[in-house]
Amino acid sequence: MEQDLLSQHTLHSPQFSELCNALYERELNILANAEFNSAAQVQARLKSLAHYIKRTAGSMLAVDSPLLLDLQNASWSQKQAKQLPVKEQDVESVRQWYLNNDLALGLVVPVVVHENQTQRIIIDCIDRVDNENKRFRSNYCGWFELSHENLHKDESFALLKPTKKVLAAACSGHQWQGNGERRTSPSTLSLRELLLSCQINWRNMKMPISLKR
Repeated sequence: MEQDLLSQHTLHSPQFSELCNALYERELNILANAEFNSAAQVQARLKSLAHYIKRTAGSMLAVDSPLLLDLQNASWSQKQAKQLPVKEQDVESVRQWYLNNDLALGLVVPVVVHENQTQRIIIDCIDRVDNENKRFRSNYCGWFELSHENLHKDESFALLKPTKKVLAAACSGHQWQGNGERRTSPSTLSLRELLLSCQINWRNMKMPISLKR
């Protein structure tokens, strides 16, 4: 399933301009506060910035998503659950979901991240599948071994199965403190995460949407 991102109508729409401006402001602030080893690294980031910002803005406007699009902040929003939405995500049900489905490359998968007493769900995508050894690799988190007793990469990462509730929380940057029982301010998604949010097929979690470049 492919999605056409940058039609002429989209490129000249006020919504596209507003999204691009918000993304530029965010990314330039990140660059201004980042540490680089050389000027060449900064130049490389700046050269690709326009392409990825236009692609992200076009994707967010084109995707069929149940989430609300906040143009001013270039983000997705939805009401946050009181607790981390993982009650139906026991290890065995998660394992069986991935073992019983044909995993497509580019499929968006959710992962719980534990950092500094804060828990949030991030989105990652599958970039390699090893059916023989019952495992797959995600672009950011690396290998998940489905034959192991638990699906924790380490103390920081735990794989979840993709559901609307879980993916909506991830795309909206929702965060919880303690044991996932106290809501806190949402995090800001990176350009990479925003692009991944536009690959989610909300009507069929087993198949990604392929974005035209």
